[in-house]
Amino acid sequence: MGFGVVRRALLLAGPTASGKSAAALDLAHRFGATIVNADSMQVYADLRILTARPTRAEEVQAPHRLFGEIDGAVNFSVGRWARRAREILAETADRPVIFVGGTGLYFRALTEGLSDMPAVPEAVRARVRAEAEGRPSPKLHADLMAADPETATRLRPSDRQRILRALEVLAATGRPLAAFHGARAEPALRAGEWSGLFLAPDREALYRRIDARFDAMIAEGALQEVERLARRNLDPALPVMRAHGVPHLIAHLEGRLKLGEAAERSKLDTRHYAKRQFTWARHQLAGFEWVAPEAAMEAGARALR
Repeated sequence: MGFGVVRRALLLAGPTASGKSAAALDLAHRFGATIVNADSMQVYADLRILTARPTRAEEVQAPHRLFGEIDGAVNFSVGRWARRAREILAETADRPVIFVGGTGLYFRALTEGLSDMPAVPEAVRARVRAEAEGRPSPKLHADLMAADPETATRLRPSDRQRILRALEVLAATGRPLAAFHGARAEPALRAGEWSGLFLAPDREALYRRIDARFDAMIAEGALQEVERLARRNLDPALPVMRAHGVPHLIAHLEGRLKLGEAAERSKLDTRHYAKRQFTWARHQLAGFEWVAPEAAMEAGARALR
């Protein structure tokens, strides 16, 4: 891929704990690249350990953007991430960029554009959230099914955040969310400006790594991190409150689970998430080359030359 007017961007995706961050840092060293976060939990400042954000020592080795820059009280949507990514691309036009993370929707937004979704006034959002407080997610899903069945059928009854988003759009516009899915904004990266890699480790080895990493996170202070977050009394529907491990560790802090049980449930959730990441990427990340983690450096170097 040439440099000049056509930029070099590497999109480095993969399941959690697949070694993406280490590969991105090595490639950034080699090519003088800026690393941009494409993980929906690593954007938040509150959970460096539990979301496996790069350490401070790693962050000073190469420019890192959108890591830990957002307060946990903010619902940092895909649309907001896409706008920041576009701004960062404009600011770094003279150097290669590596987008790294496990949030497939971020990569789709970057390369395919987003649906032209309406802005929801803060007053409407606050009213919908206040009315939803204390109501179980399946009941909210039933409300959505009655008003916008097309959207509701695509959402799990437990997916509170997306259900609320659909209800907010309905309240703000009087139109179902599905009505806005046709028109798409121009993508920030067009064909020919990017290369994509999906790191695909052996499943069983990945699951063992996930388990070992969670134990290491606890040893490094993840429980104390969650305790500080819990003291903020944030809306439990916020993304940061649903990060893997947070609900179960909060249950432990409240005396509802032993630490070992909270850890086992967190590990199981994370393994299930990794499995969904594989499935989603197989069907949704068109144009990404699947590589073993040990081949990431060679494949990434080809893309950035």
